Amino acid sequence: MSKRPEKVHTIGFSIVSKLNVQLWARSLGLFLMLNMMFVMASGVLLLVVGERKALQAVQHVELYGLPTEGENRWLLEQGLEIAPTTLPTRGIALPERIQEVLPLKTQTALRMVNLPREDDVSLYYLFDHLQYQLELDIDDTPTTVIVHFSSTIWVLKTLFLVLLVVQLLHLFRTMITRADLIRDVLRPISDLAQQAQTLSKEKGPLSVREMQALAGTLDEINAARLDTRIDLDSTQDELKNLAIAINSLLERINDSYRLQARFVSDASHELRTPIAAIQGYANLLDRWGKNDPEALQESIDALKEEAANMKDLVEQLLFLARGDNNTMHLDLERFDLGTLAQTIFRETEMINGGHKFEVQASEAFVLADQGLVKQAGRILVDNAIKYTPVGGTIRIVVTSAEGKVWFTVQDSGIGIPPGDIPHIFDRFYRADESRARATGGTGLGLSIAKWIAERHGGHLEVFSREDFGSRISVVLPQSDAT
Repeated sequence: MSKRPEKVHTIGFSIVSKLNVQLWARSLGLFLMLNMMFVMASGVLLLVVGERKALQAVQHVELYGLPTEGENRWLLEQGLEIAPTTLPTRGIALPERIQEVLPLKTQTALRMVNLPREDDVSLYYLFDHLQYQLELDIDDTPTTVIVHFSSTIWVLKTLFLVLLVVQLLHLFRTMITRADLIRDVLRPISDLAQQAQTLSKEKGPLSVREMQALAGTLDEINAARLDTRIDLDSTQDELKNLAIAINSLLERINDSYRLQARFVSDASHELRTPIAAIQGYANLLDRWGKNDPEALQESIDALKEEAANMKDLVEQLLFLARGDNNTMHLDLERFDLGTLAQTIFRETEMINGGHKFEVQASEAFVLADQGLVKQAGRILVDNAIKYTPVGGTIRIVVTSAEGKVWFTVQDSGIGIPPGDIPHIFDRFYRADESRARATGGTGLGLSIAKWIAERHGGHLEVFSREDFGSRISVVLPQSDAT
C-alpha cells in the first residue's frame, strides 16, 4: 500500500517534466529568434551608421580637401579615416537598384568590410575592430574612407549581453516555478490516478505503457481541443475508471467553456443595442436637435430609457457574475413568505393599472434571504406582466405542504411553446425574439430567479400552455416553527 502513492507521484512528475521541458524549449526558441532579430537589426544599424559617416567624410573632403595629419588624428577619434587610395581597388560595387536608395555622392563607391587578422584577438573583441571601407573618387581624386564601429559595437554588445543575461535568468527561474505551477494544476489528476489504483487491491499498479499513453492524451488537450477524449484499450478496470472520470470532467469543462463563450457573445450583443441607440440619438441631437424642441425632448427621453435599460442589464450581469463566483452573501432570516407576497401584491398594484391582480397567501415561514426571495418574486411578477395582455389577470399564491413552500405567479398571458420550456432558464434565451424586444426583456430574469431558488436549496416549477397562460413557482424548504 505504501508503494502505490510513490508510483503515482513518479508518474505525475514525469508528466510535469514533459510539459515543463516543452514549455522551456518554446521559451528558448523564442529567445533565440529574438537574439537573431537583434543581431540582424544591429547589422542594419551598423550599415546605416557607416553610410552616414561615409557621406560626412565625402562632404568634408569636398569642402576642405584631404585632411592633414592633425586632422586625421581628430577624425580617427570620431571613427573615421580619410586618405588617398594607394592600393589596388578591392571593394565590391553594389547593384544599381540598391545604389538608387543611397546618397548620390556615395552611390558608385566600392565597399568592403574588414576584420582584424591578428591571431591573439579573442572572439569577444573581434568585432570591436570592425571596419567599413569605401573607395570612391572625390573631385577626381581616388580616396579611401574607413569607418570604425568600435563605440557603436560596444553599445550593441553591452545591450546584447544584458539581454542574454535576462533571458538566462528567466529560463532558469521559469524552469523551477513553472514546474510547481504545472504540478499544482495536475495534482487533481494525480489524486484521481491514485484513487483509481487503489480501487482494487487484487490488481497490480498500472503499467508504465498505460500511464504514458494516458499522459500523452492529456498533453494534447488544451482550450482549443476540449472535445478531445481519452480512448485507451486496457484490461485493467482502474484505468478505465480513471479515463471515464477524466472524460466526464472534460465534458463538464467543455460545456462550461461553451456556455461562457455564448454568455460573453450574448452579453456583448445585448449591450451593443442600447449603445447603438444612445449613439444614434446623440448624433440626432448634434445634427438637428439643438434648435428643435420636439427632437430634443424625444432624444432625451430615448437616452434616459436606453440608459436605464443598460443599467438594468449591467446589474443583472453583475448579479450573475457574483453568483457564479460564489461571492454573493446571504443574509438568512426566518420570515413569512405569505406576508412578503402581500407586500409584492400591493407594490405591483400601485405601479401597474393595466392588469387585474389577485393574491391568495397563507402563512408559510422560510429561512432565507428576504431581499433575494423578494427579487425572485418580483422577477416572476414582472415576467407575467410582460407577457399578459392589458386587462389580463395575474394571481400570486403562497401555499405550503410536506415541508415545502410554493410562491406561485399565474397569468392569463400568451404562454410558452412546449419546445421552449426546457430553455427558458438559459441566460439570454427568449422564446420569441420579437415579443421579447417589444417588452424590453433581456432574457436574464428567470436565470436569476433560478439561481436564487437553488441557492436556498429550492427549485423552480413551470407549467404553461400557449394562449392560455403560465404558472411559475419558486419552491423553497419550509422553516420549522421556533
